[in-house]
Amino acid sequence: MLLSQWPPTTKFLMFTGKGGVGKTTVSCATALSLATQGRKVLLVSTDPASNVAQVFGQSIGPEITALGESVAREMGVEVRLDAIEIDPNMEAEKYRESILAPVRHLLPPEVLRESEETLSGSCTVEVASFNRFVDFLVSPNIVDAYDHIVFDTAPTGHTLRLLALPGDWSSFIEKGTGDASCLGPLSGLDKHRQTYEDAVNVLKDPALTTLVLVARAQDSTLQEAERAASELSELGVNPQALVVNALLPEADNDPLHRRLMLGEQHVLNGLATTHPTLNGMGCFTIPMNPEPVMGLKGLTTVAPEPHEGVLGLEELPSSDATDINEAVQAALFQATEQIIEGGPKVVLAMGKGGVGKTTVAQALATSVASKGLPVLLATTDPASHLDMTLPQKYPGLDVVSIDPRKVVEEYRQEVLNTKGAVLDADGRAQLIEDLASPCTEEVAVFRAFSAVLEESDQRWVVIDTAPTGHTLLLLDATGSYHRELMRQSGATEESDGTLTALMRLRDQSRTFPILVTLPESTPILEAKELSDDLARADITPRAWVINQYLPMNQTQSTFLQQRAAAQRNTVERYLATDQMRIPVWEIPVA
Repeated sequence: MLLSQWPPTTKFLMFTGKGGVGKTTVSCATALSLATQGRKVLLVSTDPASNVAQVFGQSIGPEITALGESVAREMGVEVRLDAIEIDPNMEAEKYRESILAPVRHLLPPEVLRESEETLSGSCTVEVASFNRFVDFLVSPNIVDAYDHIVFDTAPTGHTLRLLALPGDWSSFIEKGTGDASCLGPLSGLDKHRQTYEDAVNVLKDPALTTLVLVARAQDSTLQEAERAASELSELGVNPQALVVNALLPEADNDPLHRRLMLGEQHVLNGLATTHPTLNGMGCFTIPMNPEPVMGLKGLTTVAPEPHEGVLGLEELPSSDATDINEAVQAALFQATEQIIEGGPKVVLAMGKGGVGKTTVAQALATSVASKGLPVLLATTDPASHLDMTLPQKYPGLDVVSIDPRKVVEEYRQEVLNTKGAVLDADGRAQLIEDLASPCTEEVAVFRAFSAVLEESDQRWVVIDTAPTGHTLLLLDATGSYHRELMRQSGATEESDGTLTALMRLRDQSRTFPILVTLPESTPILEAKELSDDLARADITPRAWVINQYLPMNQTQSTFLQQRAAAQRNTVERYLATDQMRIPVWEIPVA
């Protein structure tokens, strides 16, 4: 069903997209719009970095909270609007405890630690959040009380795939056919099987649910939206609309403003050829505000409009990739000096998708290579766009791309040929299904990642993306779980049971982890979560890199100057220098 007008009128409205694209703003504005039309609306946030309370200017939390009084006081309009913020981490903690509590006093300490780590990853958070999420899809006392229920972030394809895995979990676990990294999160699913099935059926019904993808007019966020659409569609959940948020207004005479604006328009006009999956949906656009949208009056300015395309745009000015790389190199001069000090190191450019890890990794690798030092630049990111011609420009620099699909397929075949060879038809079918999990991809890519790390004995190794702290701890766990993963992944270990890879990454004289983010609240909060995750594995970031930071640019555009001030305030609020023990480096908008 193609959505052609706004707002959608189905019972359930789901907004999803990568961090920082504006899902919360769009979902809050839509909920308020429906409520001012006389509908009774519930707004549900499942975003771990939710700022719904900030947007509405009142405390909300994990219980349904009435917002009608606040709206009436500020806007003079009587509405029936409620909201609730589901804290995914809190739900995950409750879920972990429900599984571990019965055995907490029965397990040896080392096994208990292993079990706790198994239940500390993203799979657990997704399953636990969905446990709470389904109440708002199928519980009659909630569903029947509202005309519309609006969700800030919907389940991912990964979540739904986990919930669609084979129903006979007790047999599945007993036979040991599952991937160990998912067994903990899945061990409590069986009693909810019918409820999950009912919830997924609601998501699949376009007469009941409208799924909206939110993105920016940037290839990275549109690629993420297209990937999400493909994953969900495979499971029968079809997105109906794409909202492209925060489009720059018409440019004045400022060259930077005009170049950025034209770039966005060209991305939108090329949607049909570059992102055909998204082109088949209803497309709506929202202009950018110079400052973050806060307060009810700010929400009333967020009104998606159908996108009809822009014809006759002048040719987009071409950007010189060499000039951009040199500009980033200059911004990261201090980082380069620290990296070359003391001999070869592993440099990890880490962060969420779309924040510029590849740009930072390339600039650092070429900067080190320009000093006549040997460098290997590697990526484990399937969406990475490393310049494979760099070795021609920088002697001593090699570039390698680890293809996740290839290494995952090799890993799956290895497991099927060993573990799967002794299973019956049902067990093998279940194993094949389980090997489709992203948890499997983590283990498979780690094998290739470990081989790249070993290169740091002879040269500098710069890696675009690296395993999370959770993945590393799982692969460093003790006991039978550890040995099983080692057997499957082919990774090596020292005699004391510690992974060689993890030993390298924990050694600050040999490893230089960098957190890359954008100057916006959600990407920074996501990067902080990643930092905490790494800390559990005893890996400490050495620096933060703020990419696309407008205060570093020269501009006469009043609009961009306002944006720059808002970005500066955001960075100072979350990364105040007096609170940081590590440097923060800023890269201008390229």
